[in-house]
Order: sequence, then C-alpha cells, then structure tokens
Amino acid sequence: MYWFFLLKKMKKTISATVDEELIRWIKKKISKEKKYRNKSHLIEIALEKMKKEDG
Repeated sequence: MYWFFLLKKMKKTISATVDEELIRWIKKKISKEKKYRNKSHLIEIALEKMKKEDG
C-alpha cells in the first residue's frame, strides 16, 4: 500500500495575494458545492483547467 502514495504527485506550498471579492467567491463555491475540499483544492482544479485549455 505504501507504493500507492509514491505514485501521487508531490505538492508544494505556495503563497498568493488574492482580491477579497475572489476570496468571498471561493468560500461561497466551497460551501455550496461539495466537490471542493478546501480553497487550495478549488484553486488547483481551476489552474488545471486553465492548463488544459492552454494546450
């Protein structure tokens, strides 16, 4: 079972300054839609979507 954890992507902590309105929107999305675990998860999903759209 330990090997499963080795296959996961390694994640790094970052810091970002975000507009208060966006933070309120993020919090609302997290509370309404249970598909996001937390703010970091929502931001990661959004960035992955942007990456796919970029090609």
